[in-house]
Amino acid sequence: MSPVFPMLTVLTMFYYLCLRRRARTAARGEMMNSHRAIESNSRTSPLNAEVVQYAKEVVDFSSHYGSENSMSYTMLNLAGVPNVFPNSGDFTQTAVFRTYGTWWDQCPSASLPFKRTPPNFQSQDFVELTFEQQVYPTAVHVLETYHPGAVIRILACSANPYSPSPPAEVRWEILWSERPTKVNASQARQFKPCIKQINFPTNLIRLEVNSSLLDYYTELDAVVLHGMKDKPVLSLKTSLIDMNDLEDDDFEENNDCGMDSLNKKLSSTTLGEEPNNGYFDKLPYELIQLILNHLTLPDLCRLAQTCKLLNQHCYDPLQYIYLNLQPYWAKLNDTSLEFLQARCTLVQWLNLSWTGNRGFISVAGFSRFLKVCGSELVRLELSCSHFLNETCLEIISEMCPHLQELNLSSCDKLPPPAFNHIAKLCGLKRLVLYRTKIEQTALLSILNFCSELQHLSLGSCVMVSI
Repeated sequence: MSPVFPMLTVLTMFYYLCLRRRARTAARGEMMNSHRAIESNSRTSPLNAEVVQYAKEVVDFSSHYGSENSMSYTMLNLAGVPNVFPNSGDFTQTAVFRTYGTWWDQCPSASLPFKRTPPNFQSQDFVELTFEQQVYPTAVHVLETYHPGAVIRILACSANPYSPSPPAEVRWEILWSERPTKVNASQARQFKPCIKQINFPTNLIRLEVNSSLLDYYTELDAVVLHGMKDKPVLSLKTSLIDMNDLEDDDFEENNDCGMDSLNKKLSSTTLGEEPNNGYFDKLPYELIQLILNHLTLPDLCRLAQTCKLLNQHCYDPLQYIYLNLQPYWAKLNDTSLEFLQARCTLVQWLNLSWTGNRGFISVAGFSRFLKVCGSELVRLELSCSHFLNETCLEIISEMCPHLQELNLSSCDKLPPPAFNHIAKLCGLKRLVLYRTKIEQTALLSILNFCSELQHLSLGSCVMVSI
């Protein structure tokens, strides 16, 4: 045989091996590319293009610097396209909250802070915005034009405000949150926090702010919502992280707005018959009560499920003299109040601000709670509690004879006749009626009968002429 043929055979085999290796490399490359495609979670595709939209409407807010009869410095300026951005400076066409810094908490009319407020709840104000289309959020951009850095929490709601029928369930999910931080620059910026993905579409976004570290008023110009019409496919990496996080209690608390399964925690549980309570049996009752005073409400509810001794301590009405329910506004409802009712017979300070909206608390549920728990109330905070009506104020005037402080700020849905009932609270010393519809007649009646009144807030009460 000619020596040429073995050489050709060897070359042929070598060529075949090269082709096979190239094919394997190409297949591996395609596999890697497919994994990258899943992990990158492509933001734009012909079938599911990203929707970018500005806020359509401002549906609720806690305060603003401007007047109810003007557009200057009001929250209504957050709707629509930017008026000022990217310019920096003080412009009347922006949205401005009512306070900044710490001077507001240091003035003589300021009220004392509530005990047992969770450390992760530091929100002072909020604004809720609706958008035209429901989307699965991929980004939320806040256009800040002056002294940025006040936004500390962004939430999304499952309810569609434009739906003709009420939703069967209303869920709030935290997209992003952070403790207040100092921003040294006062120039305009486009704030683009990294948000988490949620499993429902939304067109209702809520911004919560804390202005305590600011040197001047923060000014917001617009909010931009980016999202997909169809539910995006989560990346493998993200899915693994989410599965691990589901085992963490902190994850559950943070993403359920401070209290997970509130009604389950508040409800009574069946405890074992084990008589041994360890060293707690040797501690004085008062000392255990003092230790439990440092727990937040969700922790107190969890501890009540451990043993009969601690259950007895956690149900003691003395643990609920100062009750702050504002941090749990997204979960609190009639059932929650019913579970708390037996424990709150001695409550003196009660904060229900921001709670009960969108049908979470009914007039009947609120009335039942106050009839049992209102006799010792000295201070009642009801800011932005839109479930209130004239019946509620009548119940307050009848069931809370010792009330000294009443906050109804931004309860702008209360009808004018409802405020006549406040005059029955003769022991009032502090009354906040900011952004309410109180009229001159009711105000004069309050001033006549509430002779101990020391602090009266009538900011943005447009139906009163002073």
